[in-house]
Amino acid sequence: QVHPVESGGGLVQAGGSLRLSCAASEGTFSYYAVAWFRQAPGKEREFVASISSTGGSTAYANSVKGRFTVSRDNAKITVYLQMNSLKPEDTAVYYCAADQFGYGSSGSQYAFWGQGTQVTVSS
Repeated sequence: QVHPVESGGGLVQAGGSLRLSCAASEGTFSYYAVAWFRQAPGKEREFVASISSTGGSTAYANSVKGRFTVSRDNAKITVYLQMNSLKPEDTAVYYCAADQFGYGSSGSQYAFWGQGTQVTVSS
């Protein structure tokens, strides 16, 4: 069992960048696949990006491909989401989710979730 905690959200102008972090105190977090999801007001939660436990496999939603990069530093037990060229439509609460056995773009594949961090992109 792990307890992911997100950080790094904030307010940024369109075209700007933010880097989100997802950290856990449990060393076993490095053995978990991690995904980022987001939920905007009035909308369903959607997949953003995922990374395998080794970092050797990543996947992105079409809406963020080429702008967002997911990476991990297992020595620091942290997963990052670098977000560049941000758009107002990227405004949402961003969640990281982890699972030791699941990996993919569905939220049901991840058992452990953080509380979320707000990202607001102004036009």
